[in-house]
Amino acid sequence: MDKQTSQLYFDSISSDRVKWKKRNRTYHKLLEKYYSFIVPKNANILEIGCGTGDLLASLKPSRGVGIDFSSKIIEIAKSNYPNLEFIVQDAEELNLNEKFDYIILSDLVGTLWDIQLVFDNLQSVCHERTRIIISYYNYLWEPLMKFGEFIGLKQKQPLQNWLSSKDIAGILGISGFETIRSDKKILFPKYVPVFSWLFNNYIANLPFFKSLSLSNFVVARPIVEKEKEFSVSIVVPARNERGNIENAILTTPMFGSEQEFIFVEGHSSDNTYEEMLRVQEKYPEKNIKVMRQTGKGKGNAVRDGFDIATGDILFILDADLTTPPQDMPKFYEALRTNKGEFVNGCRLVYPMEKEAMRFLNLIANKFFGISFSFLLGQRLKDTLCGTKVLFKNDYEIIKNNRDYFGDFDPFGDFDLLFGAAKLNLKIVEVNVRYKDRQYGSTQISRFKHGLLLIRMTIFASRKLKFF
Repeated sequence: MDKQTSQLYFDSISSDRVKWKKRNRTYHKLLEKYYSFIVPKNANILEIGCGTGDLLASLKPSRGVGIDFSSKIIEIAKSNYPNLEFIVQDAEELNLNEKFDYIILSDLVGTLWDIQLVFDNLQSVCHERTRIIISYYNYLWEPLMKFGEFIGLKQKQPLQNWLSSKDIAGILGISGFETIRSDKKILFPKYVPVFSWLFNNYIANLPFFKSLSLSNFVVARPIVEKEKEFSVSIVVPARNERGNIENAILTTPMFGSEQEFIFVEGHSSDNTYEEMLRVQEKYPEKNIKVMRQTGKGKGNAVRDGFDIATGDILFILDADLTTPPQDMPKFYEALRTNKGEFVNGCRLVYPMEKEAMRFLNLIANKFFGISFSFLLGQRLKDTLCGTKVLFKNDYEIIKNNRDYFGDFDPFGDFDLLFGAAKLNLKIVEVNVRYKDRQYGSTQISRFKHGLLLIRMTIFASRKLKFF
């Protein structure tokens, strides 16, 4: 079937498309549920191949635009959702004079005549922070889909383009986009009480069964090169770290257009606060701020420091200096040049100094790295490295949406990682050499804090995967 015939076919069966959608209500409700997790409310959204507009309307956009080449389908969409804008237009001839925060192609790529041309056209409606969300059928389901059409459980369609996630990533790359995350959902697309809930919410998220799920999802972003310099705020939470305060200043290289240091003291017993004030007075050219945290725990100290930070980019530097400050320019360059939008340190590649990390801590770090790669849909090797870097603007969005996960993280690491993943930020890791502590002793309790981290991981899995 050629392109023109395909368009005529879909236009002629517009009423059947509505009927079949009602018959497959479970599948479409599950699609809407997952899209509502990925796309924040009140976003500026374009849906290409919008059909009757149900998915677009379910996302509650501040501005929603849907396009479809079927004039009859667009008439139905306009009638159902007069608050949204619907346009008769071919995705291969996309012509809109505005940019969108999110662009959705739901179950569309399988019917496109020229996928790369459509992806190329998306550049005209993207700004640098746009997210492209693509869902499409898992090609392993092709025999079942054809059988469903044969026995009348599914609407007949023209021959589909069956693509793997690597195929999609490859075409996106040619068109100037890169994949941020990918996922697979919907193992049982028909409604059977309890059975559907169990399979789609839980079993479908298990590694083996995930590969068998019906729908693939890809979140991508435009590849944008940046050369601008940014100001930086380096937040140093410190409790009983008096011997490391001055070294934090002396060993941090100059990078960024401006630097400020924010020392946040955490109720120390070794005169750490007094040492901070001494260093502040000794190095007036370094723009040093000193404060006492308002609560307890590193997470609270980091949030206090971020709240008064004035830099474009926010850094966390652990006061024990086991992650060398000399490596911080690497983090800055990764963010400045848009290699990522959230930069996490990784201590598990290079050999460590002898006393840097105890064996059980190493095992725990590897466990959480595997767990978080699964939960976030992005590869992470070391979730617990204290050095994390992101733009202040992104942090403010994470902060404003903290209610989704709750204020449950005393360390601050998980809070930021969960928030970055929910915001669909591109997470990258910078490898660092982990050093022995030169002053003081670790304040991490392996078993007490380890159990707390496990509890937080289980809690987050309900919010990020098994929802």
